[in-house]
Amino acid sequence: MTNKNIPDTPSTDSTSGVSRRGFLKLAGASGFASAAGAAAALSGAAKADTATPDGTPEQIHLTWGADPTSEVVVSWASLAAATRPRVTYTTDRGRRDTVDAIQRTYTDGLTGVVVFTYHARLRDLHADTTYRYEVTADNDSHAGNPFNATVKTAPHGRKPFRFTSYGDLATPNTGWVLSSPQSRFAVEAVERFQPLFHLLNGDLCYANLNPAHQTEVWRDFGNNNQTSSSNRPWMPCPGNHEIEFYNGAQGLDSYLTRYTLPDNGTRFSGRWYRFRVSNVLFISLDADDVVYQDAAAFVAGPAPLVPVASTGNAPIAAGTSFYVRGYSNGEQTRWLEKTLHQAAQDDDIDWIVVQMHQDALSSSKTGNGSDKGLREAWLPLFDRYGVDLVVCGHDHDYERSYPVRGCNHHAGVDAKTGEPVDTLQPKPVAHAQLAQAGANTFDTSHGTIHLILGGGGTSAPLDVYGVDAGNGNPQAQIFTKPNRPVPNTAAGAAAGSYVRPGADALEDAIWSAQRDTGTGYGIAVFDVDPGAHDGKTTITMNYYHAPGADQTPTSNYELFETVTLTKSRG
Repeated sequence: MTNKNIPDTPSTDSTSGVSRRGFLKLAGASGFASAAGAAAALSGAAKADTATPDGTPEQIHLTWGADPTSEVVVSWASLAAATRPRVTYTTDRGRRDTVDAIQRTYTDGLTGVVVFTYHARLRDLHADTTYRYEVTADNDSHAGNPFNATVKTAPHGRKPFRFTSYGDLATPNTGWVLSSPQSRFAVEAVERFQPLFHLLNGDLCYANLNPAHQTEVWRDFGNNNQTSSSNRPWMPCPGNHEIEFYNGAQGLDSYLTRYTLPDNGTRFSGRWYRFRVSNVLFISLDADDVVYQDAAAFVAGPAPLVPVASTGNAPIAAGTSFYVRGYSNGEQTRWLEKTLHQAAQDDDIDWIVVQMHQDALSSSKTGNGSDKGLREAWLPLFDRYGVDLVVCGHDHDYERSYPVRGCNHHAGVDAKTGEPVDTLQPKPVAHAQLAQAGANTFDTSHGTIHLILGGGGTSAPLDVYGVDAGNGNPQAQIFTKPNRPVPNTAAGAAAGSYVRPGADALEDAIWSAQRDTGTGYGIAVFDVDPGAHDGKTTITMNYYHAPGADQTPTSNYELFETVTLTKSRG
């Protein structure tokens, strides 16, 4: 068997589990030798040969099944149809079991490329147990030495665990729009922290910005992630850049074909879901369904986007965007409220963590900013049912809010006229309540903390923050109405070209507590302590950033801040 090349665990301290001096200095001064070694390993048993496409597994990744204590899904792709694709795993008692995989395919609507994916559900596993598994097929060119890795199931009951999170990852291939070598170091970062699982907060690979190469971008993304996602579940949510022309009703066929995610019991399988680990309920949402900002697939023009002839799909005219707001007709929001209501009745759930891509609270000036659609649809539910933490991406930076609950009305202004606008400005909890918990320690029973974690691996520069409004608060841009492409009237713009307008309103970001103005890259590491009976339970977040990565990709991530969330056990 081929053993996976897993980076060494860094030196630890009692607080974060990693070196306070930083980490990921893997290969001398530059750190690139380790990345090159990982790529070389991937070109062997873990990656198919494009010259002779067959059923060799690649892009291998794990997700949780219905119950993370007992079910894991192994998923992968191959360049050609696989013959008897399967996973063989070794149980804790040494018995070998084999699970045949289910094939799912789609034909990319722009390039006509057929993508073959496979999914094997490992059931009836034991909690808190490590399993070794192999992935192969009868026409696997490495069948004599198949890909293998390990996965650990979640603990049963109230046990401590670690998870990590970021969004906006992209690929290491600099030939693609928004890709950067930093995405390789970001994947390695997950492995160095050894979480039970990772939350990937949307905008996975930006394939829709590379319309002539969508499947190639996805392939680079999957093979880069495999160094981590084959060892632990990576749980994604869809972002605006997962929406692709001619790939399904919401443009999500590629995403939905590649990932098997927990069932949500609705007709929109895979777009949103929930799972529970220890005393934490995780809810993953598709914010594309409720946001005002239109930021998915878009033809800027002036020429139309022309799919290859074999697809039979018509050219897409300049100015066309794939705007999917409202696609579930409220079904996702009704599911969310039902899920939150059930959690409120469960004394074994202390924490609720929501994952979504777009932002309700962001003061980025050159990025996207905040979206009133989220504030209208979901923030009242977060308030009503006591959501503790929301992790997002979308803006390529790090920002943390104070705990917020409720809103101030008519606190914003129109970006052009200065007239008052109701942006539903989130209201931070009283400073007296914050002070009771201590600096950087927050009792989230008072309100919800929002985190922008958009620093995975994209090549876009740090999203610069809004200027100070003169009262100590930054200005935040807000989308308060549907945002559609408009003709590009800028000087020198080509006739018949289009742009998307920016946000239409501004407000004082009185809710903004911390921003990283040095770099856009980083990873959040969360350690959950369920606490003693009738005592406190905590989630400690250590956020690590990569200074200098906006200029030169780096393997060095250093501690930026530590924040502790606390509350009484249920």
